[in-house]
Amino acid sequence: MQLTQLQASRYERIPPRRAMGVTAGALRGLRAALAAGLLATLLSACAASPSRYPGPALPVSKLEQLRADALRALPPDEAGEFLDADLVEVVTLDPSLKLDVRYAGPDNFLRAPVYPEARVFLQRPAAEAVVRVNRALRAQGYGLLLFDGYRPWYVTWLFWEATPNEKRNFVADPATGSRHNRGCAIDLSLYDLKTGLEVPMPSGYDEFSERAHPDYEGGTPEQRAARDLLRTAMEAEGFTVNDDEWWHYDYRDWRSYRIGTVMFKDL
Repeated sequence: MQLTQLQASRYERIPPRRAMGVTAGALRGLRAALAAGLLATLLSACAASPSRYPGPALPVSKLEQLRADALRALPPDEAGEFLDADLVEVVTLDPSLKLDVRYAGPDNFLRAPVYPEARVFLQRPAAEAVVRVNRALRAQGYGLLLFDGYRPWYVTWLFWEATPNEKRNFVADPATGSRHNRGCAIDLSLYDLKTGLEVPMPSGYDEFSERAHPDYEGGTPEQRAARDLLRTAMEAEGFTVNDDEWWHYDYRDWRSYRIGTVMFKDL
């Protein structure tokens, strides 16, 4: 049935709420219910997914106190003979390597800068092995994205003290030192040569969850394939993946070097 011009004009003058039979109060109630439902859904999703980091950010005052205590702490004594350190900045050997040094900014589990500069150093043999991996991956359309390398010992002390006990399998014990401290461990991933973008993996870098394990069976087939490709390429050059972190690789000669304390500015 068609409306006459008069009927149509009268209908247009009816406020939308009356035309729908919904009062203003009911509409407000509907909006509130929808908002509450959306919030509940978001909270449920957050609770169901593992946290990337082990806990809330430390207060600035607490973090600064830990930093001061770390700089005063003394590394463990080490007996025996060691090779002389020969730390080199890895990108000087191959500028096509990309950097994403999270500890030089706030995007890390401490949510605060730890390093004064975004630089990655390794003992020369380890650095040269990383360059060979990068060259081998180029034929498959990938390059290496470097997150971290040599780490002064005081940073390991800081990480340990800032991490909850139940998550300390993701950080090194300062009593024995980290392979990062020896300049023979590197955290890295892949980037796509065509797009320049980081390649998705089953977990994010520095994620404190089971998804970070190198043998985790979840994620997409493409994510697992990229993770396994990185592992195969790194193992071919003498690196071993960490049991809890797909991104962390130790070079075979790590025992040959002392725990290092030298700062980036002095390298």
